[in-house]
Amino acid sequence: MARGTRLSGATVLITGGGSGLGRRMALGAARRGSRVIIWDVDGGRGAAVRDEIRAAGGRAEAQAVDVADRDAVKAAAAGAGPVDVLVNNAGVVSGQQLLDATDEAIERTMQVNVMALYWVTRAFLGGMANRRRGTVVTVASAAGLVGVARQTDYSASKFAAFGFNESLRAEVRAGKLGVNTLVVCPYYIDTGMFEGVRTRWPRLLPILQEEQVATRVLDAIEDGRQELVLPSLVNLLPVLRLLPVSVFDRLMDVLGVNRTMDHFTGRSSEVPPAKAAGPTPAS
Repeated sequence: MARGTRLSGATVLITGGGSGLGRRMALGAARRGSRVIIWDVDGGRGAAVRDEIRAAGGRAEAQAVDVADRDAVKAAAAGAGPVDVLVNNAGVVSGQQLLDATDEAIERTMQVNVMALYWVTRAFLGGMANRRRGTVVTVASAAGLVGVARQTDYSASKFAAFGFNESLRAEVRAGKLGVNTLVVCPYYIDTGMFEGVRTRWPRLLPILQEEQVATRVLDAIEDGRQELVLPSLVNLLPVLRLLPVSVFDRLMDVLGVNRTMDHFTGRSSEVPPAKAAGPTPAS
C-alpha cells in the first residue's frame, strides 16, 4: 500500500467543494484538522461552506473558480499556494440521451469532468513532487467502470477520469515522485445530482449517502489506498465484461443498471457565471 497523507495539519483543496460530496469532504477534512481550500464555480456556495467550517472553529478559504478554464485555474492555484491533498471532485451530468443532449451540455461535461483534471492536477502536482509527499484524488464513478444508458457523455467522461488516474499513478511510480494517487468509483450518491434515479436491487447496489462516502474517501487518503469502489459489488461489473457481450448485456438488464436513469430529474450541466477578469481571491 502506498504512503497515506495525514489530514491533521494538511492543506486540502477540493474542487466542487461548495455542494454535495465535495461539501461533505470539506467539512470532514476540517474536523480532522485540515486547512481546507474550497473551489467552486459558484462563489456563494463555496463561501457558505467556508463560513460553516469557520463557525465550527476550523480553517477554510474559498475561491470562485471554473475548473474548466485553464487560465483561471493557473491564477487561482498561484493564490492558493502548495497543497498536501488535491481532491478532483467537480463534476456535472446532463442525463440526456445522446441525440437529446445539447452540444453545450456535452462540451461542458467533458470540460469539467475530464479536461479540468489535467489543468488542476498540473497546477499542484509539481509542488507535491518537490516535497515528495501528497495525495491526488480523482473522483470518478461506477459509470467509469461500466457504461450506463442516458449517460453517454457522463460515462465516457468518467471512463476517461479512471484512465487519467491510472496513467497518473504509473507516472508517479515510474518517476518515484513520492505522491500517492487515489481513484474513487462510487455508485449513485444521494446528492441531488442524480435526483430521481432508482435501483432495482438496493441491498446489492444501494443509493449511497454523502457522509458515508466522504468518510470512506478521507479514511482512504490517510490509509494510503489507491482505489476505492463503493459498494464493493461494483468491482465485479468490469469483470463481467469478460463474458460474451450478449451475456453481459443481459446481466446488466437483470441488475437494472440501464434503467436507473429512466426517471432522472437531476440538474443539467452547470453553466459558469460570465467570465470575470480573474478568479475570486481566497478569503
